[in-house]
Parts: sequence; C-alpha cells; structure tokens
Amino acid sequence: MRSSSYSVMPARTLRALVVLALAAGAVTVAPTAGAETAAPALAAKPYMGWSSWSMQSSKYPGLNPDGDYSYLTEANVLKQSDAMAAKLKKFGYEYVNIDAGWWMDKTWKSGFDQYGRQKADPVRFPSGMKAVADRIHAKGLKAGIYLPAGLEKGAYGEGRTPVWNAGGCTTADIVHGDLRTTNGWDSSYKLDFSRPCTAKYIDSQARLIADWGYDFLKLDGVGPGSGKSGDQYDNVADVAAWHKAIAATGRPIHLELSWSLDIGHAEDWKKYSQGWRLDTDVECYCNTLVSWENSVDDRWDDTPAWTRHAGPGGWNDLDSLDVGNGEMDGLTKAERQSYATLWAIAKSPLYTGDDLTRLDSYGLSLLTNREVIALNQGAAPPAHPVTPSDPQQVWAAKNPDGTYTVALFNLADAPAAVTADWTTLGLTGKATVRDLWNHENLGTYKNRITQALPAHGSRLFTVTPRGDQLTWTGIEAESATNTLGGNASVADCSACSDGKKVGNLYLGGKLTFNDVVVARAGTYQIKVSYISGDARSVDVSANGGGATRHKLPATGDWGTVSSVYVPVTLKAGANTITFDSGTGYAPDIDRIDIPKS
Repeated sequence: MRSSSYSVMPARTLRALVVLALAAGAVTVAPTAGAETAAPALAAKPYMGWSSWSMQSSKYPGLNPDGDYSYLTEANVLKQSDAMAAKLKKFGYEYVNIDAGWWMDKTWKSGFDQYGRQKADPVRFPSGMKAVADRIHAKGLKAGIYLPAGLEKGAYGEGRTPVWNAGGCTTADIVHGDLRTTNGWDSSYKLDFSRPCTAKYIDSQARLIADWGYDFLKLDGVGPGSGKSGDQYDNVADVAAWHKAIAATGRPIHLELSWSLDIGHAEDWKKYSQGWRLDTDVECYCNTLVSWENSVDDRWDDTPAWTRHAGPGGWNDLDSLDVGNGEMDGLTKAERQSYATLWAIAKSPLYTGDDLTRLDSYGLSLLTNREVIALNQGAAPPAHPVTPSDPQQVWAAKNPDGTYTVALFNLADAPAAVTADWTTLGLTGKATVRDLWNHENLGTYKNRITQALPAHGSRLFTVTPRGDQLTWTGIEAESATNTLGGNASVADCSACSDGKKVGNLYLGGKLTFNDVVVARAGTYQIKVSYISGDARSVDVSANGGGATRHKLPATGDWGTVSSVYVPVTLKAGANTITFDSGTGYAPDIDRIDIPKS
C-alpha cells in the first residue's frame, strides 16, 4: 500500500512544453494575443512533500497506539501540515499526502457513500476531506489523497449501487460479470471499460476529489505490477480513464501510480500519469520506519533500467525518503545520506514519511540542503551507473552547463575506497570538484578522485572538466576477428551500433575480443555497451589472466542498449579481452570502446 484553479493540458503536451526548461521553479508559456499566461505544468519537476504511510505502517513505539495503521487521523495530518509549513515549505516541500485508510475505521472496515465512492471515516476525519484540504491549502500547501485501483468490493452493494450522474447505471454495469478481482491485494472487482457505464464511475470519483480540492491522487495496486500480472491485473485502462476523468474536472490533479509498475508498460504510465513507483514499499513494517536491508538498498539495483523514462511531466518514484528522524528511521547517518543521495540524483520525488514535528538536526540538514535540492529540481538529467552494480559503484550525469553530477557509493557492509575515474565521464586530465552535501570546494583532481567511505556510505560531487574529451577505439562484438565460444552467437539488434550483437552468453558462453591494441601498458576503463532485460553478471579478463566478475545493471528490456565502464589491465600492443558467462547467464554484448590515451 501507500504509497487555486489551473487549466489542464494532456500529459504529452505538458511534457513537450517543459523539457530542459526547469533550472528554477515553474514553467510558463508565452501567451498569445488575448490569452492568459498558462499555468505551471504538472510535474514539471519532481514533487516534494510528505506522506502518511511510513508512520502508519510502523510499529515504532507510540506511532500507532490504537492499533495497526491507526496513526492516520485528521489531527495528525494537520499537525504535519503545520510542521511542513514552518520547517520545509521554504525549501520547496508542498504536498501533504493522505495515504490508505482515510475511508476506513480502525478495524480497517471501509465506508462508502450512496454512489459507491469512498467516504471519510468520521472518527479519523471528523471534519471531512474537503475541510482537511482547505486547512492544508490555508498553509500555502497542496493536498494529496489515495485510492486503490478498481471497484472496491464493499462498494458493490450486490450490484444495485447507483453510479453518480450516470443515468441509471449501477455497479453491476461497470464490472465483469464473473466479478473477477484486481489490484495488488485483490481487494477490488475489475472494472470492464468495454461497458458504457464504467468510465462514469471513474468520472464520479474524480469529480468528488476535485470538488474536495485535492491536488494529488495516488492510485495504488496498479498492474501490470504490484506483484501481479495477467489480464485480470492489467489496469492500463483504469489509468487511462483516470487521466481522462481528471482532465474533465478542470483541476490539475497530479496522478501518481503505485507500486512496482511493469517497465514493459512504461510508455502507458508516461502517457497517462505524472509519476510511477518502480519498486515495492520502502518501509520495513517493523519497529522503525525503514531498514537498509528491507528495501532501501534494493533501489540501486532496480532504478537504472527506468532512468531513461524520467523527465519533465513524469518521474520515477523511489518512494518515501525517511531520513529525518534518526532512531525512528532505523538507519545510520551514512545510510541516511546515501538514501537521500540516490533519491536526489535519480530525480525521484522528494517526499518524506518522517514525523516533521521532531526532525533531528542531521535529518533536517539532509532534507533542506539547497544544493542537493537544486540538483533534484533543476534541469540536470537523472544520473545512471557508469560502473557495474558492484559493492563499490559510481553514478553520473552530464548537466546542461557542461558539469557532471558524480555520486560515489559503497554498498558493502565494511568501509571501502571508491574511485570515480574521469574516463567514465569521457574526460581526461584535470577537473575541479565540489562536495554538495558539505558545501565545499575540494580543489582540482587529475584523472580521478578516490574517497574512503564507511559501510553504506556515499559522496556527492559536481565535477567541472578542466582537461580534454577522450577519443576512443570501438570494436563491435560481432567483428569477424573476435572468437566465440560455447553457445555464443551473433544476432540481429536494431538498437545496437552496427545492427548486430553477440548473445546466448550462458553456461560457458564466451566472447573474446582479439587484437585490442593500446600504446601503453596500464589499467584502462573499457566502455561496455550491452543489452540485458535483467541484471546479469559476467567474468571479464585480459590476455588469459584472472577474471573479475561484474554485475551489469538491467537495461529494462532486450531492445535497449546501455553501457558501463569496466577496468581492465592491458599490456602495450595487442591484447585479448574475454567476456565469460561462467555457470550463469551474461548480458548480450553490443561493442566495447577503448580510450586512446
């Protein structure tokens, strides 16, 4: 689970209006004669705010004194709104998002109005949902609300419940006759959008939350995703209907989808929504809000495949950023900084699930670092791994101003040094380095920077080149001079640089690049272009020497090429470089590029 009036334009139009135009604040469109200036685009940048679910789901002492998930009340939401307005609003935080349970009593029994729409529980929200949104707006903030996909079983009413403003339609007219279930918990009947009454039900829900004044909707349990697959759990039609219904209200409601969305439908999520959860819940459902091992650390593996899908109008959502409460978060200081670093460079929405009334000084410094927020909110693209997904890894992105965002991560359970080699940025020579977390210029470094990091630690830099761009020598995997072993074979690949790749690298399959010539002996960062629908490992060796095993992050599907840099020690003159699947399955290889200097 989880989790003023503007004119509304289709998401594709919005996306086109705001690309690369976000260095600071909202985007406006120049008016035509006699027209008013257009309103800020939805999701022009990743949203910032707070969500109730982390505290609702935790067993931390005192958070849910009246039973599981009892934290969610009107009083607690307004308390967090007050704290956000006082502490975080000036840094860009604005959404106050009410998650699952607002229409349920403390035994989790749901309440619905006469039209089968969720109705606020009178104990949790005695003033009603409109009054709560009004109170949030009075603080200069935006209000968010939550609904599950489908028609909740409790709203069905034996099929006799009328649909609001739908001319005789009832709930029997909007679902499949066999009452098949849908969403991540099978808590709803699947809506049948081939029937004319069905969209009217979504229209009625959208109209209700718009009339209440909500600015954000989290639609949860959406599939394909949410741990489910197959036609029964395909909710693309639901999402499309919500997109259309929201537009019809005239209110710009941000639509966020949850959870673990199927990347195979990324174009649908981008077309119909402003954000999508790419992973499972970050919360640990334990005596803290999160834990490193539960799923915070999963994000380093799961994010890379999605990176190319994020941009103005729609963002990859990594879930709540719970780094502000120290002991209650359940993380070390190093883990809290790494957590915040990944969220920032991935351009994830920055919404915390912490108790804003008791942020500790370190947590407040993480949530309010203006340089890190500017990186997340500005025109810089999302960063991606430039090294394999090994315990020590480097992520980077080239920024519009010619600088680079560079993050170093040590995901191991013990301290280790991590090096960012300028070769992985396509550079050689000198570069100046600024530490964003510490607001400190570190000086000039030649060819690389190495940092000693604690377990699960990180550093975040802006690197400004002072040297030259590298030149490269490329060798295609399918070159006739290479040697294939085992099952390895050449295959067509429309996305690959020369239309071909080497695949079937499994159970002993090998690809050896012969005659890799370099002028000087040394360790080279070899650029490996590859395709892999899931994260896969490969053994890399040179000249028949010992191999090093590297895990290459998923590219998202078997039609997308990505690249990472792998260190290989070469001798002056001709060399061989071998990619060996070993006893497992390796990625398909498109080509390698060797730096000339």
